[in-house]
Amino acid sequence: MGYRSVFRPGQFDGQVVLVTGGGSGIGRCCAHELAALGASLALLGRTRDKLDAVAAEIAQAQGWSEATAARRVSRHACDIRDEARVQAAVAEVLAHHGRIDGLFNNAGGQYPSPLKDTSQKGWEAVVRNNLTGGFLVARECYTQWMEAHGGAIVNAVADMWNGMPGLGHSGAARAGMVNFTETAACEWAVAGVRVNAVAPGWIASSGLDTYPEDFKARIRKLARKVPLQRLGTEPEVSAAVVFLLSEAAAFITGTTLRVDGGVPNAKHTWALPPHDKSRPYTGFPLYRMPDFLQE
Repeated sequence: MGYRSVFRPGQFDGQVVLVTGGGSGIGRCCAHELAALGASLALLGRTRDKLDAVAAEIAQAQGWSEATAARRVSRHACDIRDEARVQAAVAEVLAHHGRIDGLFNNAGGQYPSPLKDTSQKGWEAVVRNNLTGGFLVARECYTQWMEAHGGAIVNAVADMWNGMPGLGHSGAARAGMVNFTETAACEWAVAGVRVNAVAPGWIASSGLDTYPEDFKARIRKLARKVPLQRLGTEPEVSAAVVFLLSEAAAFITGTTLRVDGGVPNAKHTWALPPHDKSRPYTGFPLYRMPDFLQE
């Protein structure tokens, strides 16, 4: 069973998209959808084994031969916080594919921590992961290719509007990435480069399985705080990313598209009535809910 994308087949024929954090979660899902729509891919992440596994999944889903798969999907082990390695990895992508038409700047990560318990080391690690690293990848894609040829960049941020209690280091970094997105959209428009962001809210992604048990207990209760009364899915985020990368978004730049079920619009003055009227979109056949949400 193939990816049930809402976009037309062949939408990304002849294009190359770099997906950071492509070894799991939303990055993996988006890589599958882009491949189903005709894109060749450069998967970048810290762990080569995960990238290899996703590349193998995509090849099987698309029915590619081994030679075609090797040509269409390259894998690049890279810590995006390492400037020299990012520069080299983007050069590797260009050496393999000859172009970079799109970038999904998805890699990042954080850990739960109240501000009073967050060390400088922990703060800086999360900011480098979610802001500095994304800047480095975007800058290298721009200077090494897009400045001369145009392109589209989508940066992953988060639902950090009005603060992000318990994840303040990540909230600060994601807010910085929104501002970077808006600035780059202005500075890089002269090269025909669009820069947007997508802000996932509470998404039932595989990464949630790595959180501590007390945090998982809080996540189980989150749906009641969402106007749509559920968590989001990886394919719902991927669809937003694919739209922003596509030609349909040719006049959209500098914007942040929320994929959050309306959480920032929920107010303490309005009781959210329980309902089951919102139906999730799950076009990715390999998507599965995190284990602890299936209990």
